[in-house]
Amino acid sequence: MHKLSIPPELTARVIARGGREHPFDVLDPSKTAFVVIDMQNYFMHPDYQGAVPMAREIVPHVNRMAAAMREAGGHVIWVKNATDDTRESWSVFHDWLLTPEKAERRCATMDTSHDGHKLWAELDVQPQDAQIIKKRFSAFIEGSSDLALYLRGRGIDTILIGGTATNVCCESSARDAMMLNYKVIMVHDALAAQTDEEHNATLRTFYALFGDVQTVDEAIGSLTRGCKAEVA
Repeated sequence: MHKLSIPPELTARVIARGGREHPFDVLDPSKTAFVVIDMQNYFMHPDYQGAVPMAREIVPHVNRMAAAMREAGGHVIWVKNATDDTRESWSVFHDWLLTPEKAERRCATMDTSHDGHKLWAELDVQPQDAQIIKKRFSAFIEGSSDLALYLRGRGIDTILIGGTATNVCCESSARDAMMLNYKVIMVHDALAAQTDEEHNATLRTFYALFGDVQTVDEAIGSLTRGCKAEVA
């Protein structure tokens, strides 16, 4: 698991700006979803070019967060990247930022018909959970997925982000969600990147300007406070 590194001076800035260390420390479970991004074979299995080794280590934390969310009455959503019909429509990425060999391999092994697209078998995916396909790094940009429609249709206004990679699809989705007026929490120990540096650079910037960063334990505590508030 990545070691979290948020400087005390950044925490002080957040407190000075918003009045407390964690802006979203009381969560209404019925309006909250744990959105897990790209925990698929393509990003998990060492034989695939997109593998993020740390992603395999966070699986127990992802499963624990998902279980706590269900127990509290919240929502769990597994977002899966797919390359179907994206070779031409996303040609800048595939033609300019990848070698031809890597582009072809990416498109072939993350197609919905390929095992690379499937969720990692060690994830505790339950029948009541949602599974949503996205076609870009961000699940929220136009044409990428139906995630925003799914959330709005269920009155969800708060999302916890887990998955991989912290600084790519997770960050892109989290930032766009905030811009669409969702409360967003990046769950540190349910996220994985290639390096500690990349992971922490994303979390520092997100915490400074876009939303909250909590651990699984802290997020469960926020859910618990929300449940108690409902009872009261």
